[in-house]
Amino acid sequence: MTAAGPPVLVTGLPRSGTSWVGKMLAASGRLVYVNEPLNPQHPPGHSPGVLDASVTHRFQYICQDNETPWLEAFSRTVALRYRWLAELRRNHRPYDLARMAKYGTAFGIGRLLGRRALLDDPFALFSARWFADRLGCQVVVLVRDPVSFVGSWQRLGWTVYFHELLEQPLLVRDHPCVEELRPFIGSQDRIAKAAALWKVARQVTDELAARTTNIKVVSYEQLASAPMDGFRDLYKWCGLPWTDRTAQKITAACTAQRSRERTFTWAGFSRTAYRPMDSRQALTAYRHRLSSEEIARVETLITLPAT
Repeated sequence: MTAAGPPVLVTGLPRSGTSWVGKMLAASGRLVYVNEPLNPQHPPGHSPGVLDASVTHRFQYICQDNETPWLEAFSRTVALRYRWLAELRRNHRPYDLARMAKYGTAFGIGRLLGRRALLDDPFALFSARWFADRLGCQVVVLVRDPVSFVGSWQRLGWTVYFHELLEQPLLVRDHPCVEELRPFIGSQDRIAKAAALWKVARQVTDELAARTTNIKVVSYEQLASAPMDGFRDLYKWCGLPWTDRTAQKITAACTAQRSRERTFTWAGFSRTAYRPMDSRQALTAYRHRLSSEEIARVETLITLPAT
């Protein structure tokens, strides 16, 4: 049986809600969830069974000028063709074997039942056009409020190493706004760096939405404030059936109370930021991680140029 529609890519910067949206779309039962194949860390990356290509950078940039071997590797991924031998040669610890069984089985069953691949990958953001044009993906790009985004990164102590973007000439060529990150190389100012990344990513997202079909930009805040209406519309756009069972799953997942101690959890054998939550409470949670002065600074830093 062949797949009943195009693959889906859910992307956006890390901590923009991609795992949440991916899991809610997977609640349809018509998609096979694939967690961050372009993540250079293991897990979820470095799994040739899922993606048989070498990921060398966070935000690895893929376009037609460098698509070898990406096109072949991702074509197998979205066709749900698991590379058992490649995975076994590289990863053979007990945990790896369990993860191999999980993904290999999901791919096999999904292919037999005509399910579609769903890639949840924030590291694919800058390559979204390639996924849409060359793989035929329906691309959902999550955009989050910049203050909440920076607050989330601050809570986790995250920073970003901009050389990983700037040392990719094709990325800089196709998205010149990435050059705006160069002055921040070596900076220890995590707030300024996160704000700069958000600003550049938003410019790239706006360009993609204007020039590429099959890309839908979704506001995390709008989706979290009215999840049932938002996901119903997203299901329609993705060509997924909206059923009472799906609605019940999404309602339960978006109204749950969650522990404040845990930021990440494990979905099967993949570390993910998704867990059941009260989506409306999540709207303001990360704003509380910044002082009023820091909030004002972020808002100044991310001011986009007039168009």
